[in-house]
Amino acid sequence: MHEQQLNPRSRGYSPLWLTLTGFQGIRSGLGRDTITLDIEALAGDAELVALAGKNGRGKTTIMDNLHPYMTMPSRAGADGTGAFSYYDHLCLPESGKELGWSHDDRTFKSQLVFRCAGKRKATEAYLLERFGEEWVPVTLSDGTKSDGKVETYERAVVEILGPAETFFTSGFSAQNKRALSAYKNSEIKSLLADMLGLEAVREKGGLANDVARQLKAGLGVLRQTQANLTDLASRLQRDLNLAGDVGAKHSQAVSVKKSADAALAQARETLAELEKGKAADVTSAQRRGELVEERQRAEHAAQSAMGRVQTEKARLTSAVEALETRIATRRRLHAEKRDGLVRRERDLRSVSDMAARVQHAQRRRPLVDALVTGRDDRRRAAASMVERLDGLKAQERVLAETLQGIHAQAGQITLRQADLQRRFGLAKEVPCAGTDLQGQCKLLCDANEAKQLLPSVDAQIQQLSERRRTVVANAAELKEQIETLAKSPATLRRADALLARACERQRKILALCAKEGEVRQAGELLQQVREELSRTEAVAPELTEEEGRERVSLSEALATNAEEATRIQSSLRETIERVEKALMSLPKPFDESSLKAASQAVGESVRRVREAEQAVEAAVRQQEQVKAMADQLQDVRRKQRAHGVRATRVQDALANWVLTGKCMSNDGLIALDIDDAGPAISGLANDLLLECYGERFTLSVTTQSETAKGEMREDFDILVHDGSRGETKSLRMVSGGERVWINECLTRAIALHLAQHTGRSYGTLFGDELDGPLDPERKRMFIQMKRAVLRIGKYRREFYVSQTPELTQMADKVINLDELVLEGEGAIA
Repeated sequence: MHEQQLNPRSRGYSPLWLTLTGFQGIRSGLGRDTITLDIEALAGDAELVALAGKNGRGKTTIMDNLHPYMTMPSRAGADGTGAFSYYDHLCLPESGKELGWSHDDRTFKSQLVFRCAGKRKATEAYLLERFGEEWVPVTLSDGTKSDGKVETYERAVVEILGPAETFFTSGFSAQNKRALSAYKNSEIKSLLADMLGLEAVREKGGLANDVARQLKAGLGVLRQTQANLTDLASRLQRDLNLAGDVGAKHSQAVSVKKSADAALAQARETLAELEKGKAADVTSAQRRGELVEERQRAEHAAQSAMGRVQTEKARLTSAVEALETRIATRRRLHAEKRDGLVRRERDLRSVSDMAARVQHAQRRRPLVDALVTGRDDRRRAAASMVERLDGLKAQERVLAETLQGIHAQAGQITLRQADLQRRFGLAKEVPCAGTDLQGQCKLLCDANEAKQLLPSVDAQIQQLSERRRTVVANAAELKEQIETLAKSPATLRRADALLARACERQRKILALCAKEGEVRQAGELLQQVREELSRTEAVAPELTEEEGRERVSLSEALATNAEEATRIQSSLRETIERVEKALMSLPKPFDESSLKAASQAVGESVRRVREAEQAVEAAVRQQEQVKAMADQLQDVRRKQRAHGVRATRVQDALANWVLTGKCMSNDGLIALDIDDAGPAISGLANDLLLECYGERFTLSVTTQSETAKGEMREDFDILVHDGSRGETKSLRMVSGGERVWINECLTRAIALHLAQHTGRSYGTLFGDELDGPLDPERKRMFIQMKRAVLRIGKYRREFYVSQTPELTQMADKVINLDELVLEGEGAIA
């Protein structure tokens, strides 16, 4: 899965595979502790790849880990690089992340391990690069290798991909990402300086500031030196005053020295007489010294010889150990080779044994395909019947509501009929009926009116009765049809179950058919392994002929070495015994105690003479010191004047270097370069706006603004020109939806400028739920803008997350995490 081919369209960054273990977002959304996504297999040749799924499925968790930086940008603040801890998003004692990615035709693997045991937390981070079939730790430009330390890992990623701030600003649009219009002046200048490759200017500015700091420190040293010289001059003047009369002190010291010289001469005469007595013992002392020297020479020679013998013994012993190690290694390698062949033969045999199953699957494949097709047809027929049943039930509910309305209307008309009959009955009961007053009686008039209305009410009742019979008849007919289709939902459920079983069988058959090449190759390799196994001996020989000869030679050399050591020790004992006998035959030596006492007396006299001489010398030195202090006082005063002049020169140079550092800072040359890059970036953004959204909006970038006093100051703002309304305003003042896609165009324009002018290109772009405030039309344009960026910047692809189904379906490839919830453990492919 991890042997990926790079898309020639882009040599920039691209994720290859991702494995997450112990992340809370994955466990909560997908119900599993580990997930592996083969990004290359899932995306294929698609340019726009959408991560889809219900809320809480872990889309943002996956998106936040599709890069090698040590952060999850949607959880790390508005710029994606704020304070962040992986441990806030982990749920296992040992969690991890493995990300395979490529950049500039190189393949890397990031391995992050997070261990949490109570309050103790440990993080290991490794960055490996693939060479052939091996993964080798990445080596930084200074020779440091990726050793598991987080600091080393982060330095390696920055050295390959650049700073995280640049990546998350131009290539990765996380949730809640801060818009460029919200950046402070210093922040946007630092970001653009890195993007435009102005780090060299910043470094020179830093060097100028370093020189200024050093000059400032040197100026402080000069001023401190001036203060020290002032103190020294005061101290010298005080010491001269305290020195007093040094001539008298010198005369007294000369007198003491003369007395000491006389005592020394007397002590030397006594010592000379004792030395004459010792001269008679010179011959015996000389012979005694010769014997002692002979014994010392013999001991030294024996020690040297024994050293050579011991060195040779150690060499022979090491050779014996090395021989035994080679023998053991040869036998071990032979055993390991045979064991490997046995295991290889067993593995290939297990694959080759699947040949019959594969052939059977190939024969069954047409039948299974036909079965799936037939069951799918039956399922669609059952679904059609269920839809018809739902429509009939809806009609039945409408008829029931109509019947209820008829009953309610009939009740109201019946009450009106009863009221009219009551009013008509009053015509027979009023006393004015048939008299001259009946034209003026209101009750009689009302009764006559009721008599005229009664026939129309009767007709309405007759019409409602007819409508009711018609509705009841239609309801009975619908009920019969519904009863006929009552079993259609159960039929649909059975059809779904049969279709699912058929699809599962088809999947297994296809999986076996796909192993045809593997089985055929295993059969060919099995014969080769068996032939090599037959040529390999079951057990390696105990010793080769050469090893036997070497063992005998080393044993003989060790025996010779032991004999040589015995001979040297015996010779030394004989020499020491002979010298001891010769020493015992010589007369006793001269008594040295008197000579020692006389010598000590001479020494004491010499010491007193030396002390007297030192006193004289001290007096002379004091005289010289007094003169030197006077000379030094004059020199100190001269240096005070020279340091004053030097401090003035350093202060002038300090002002020049401070000005140089400021010119090469964010507000100096860097600001001018950003001014030059502003039209290029705004031009790219306007191209995207024109291609995707029409001619309504154009952008311009300004890096200076006018103060209330009419002066220009360093600033950063993005101005939006609305052609429809004829107005210009800051990006911060436009509506929320307009700000989203204008800011996205500007961000992608920065990414294009970065790729075109600095050579730093991210082959893959990322966007997480950026289209929320957009209306439906702008959402479609948003996808057009993404494709335009991929085409203009020659990017390989973009991964994005959207909660709008229409935008998700507009992707070239959709990775649906809802499907992963239903599948078993394993990779998505």
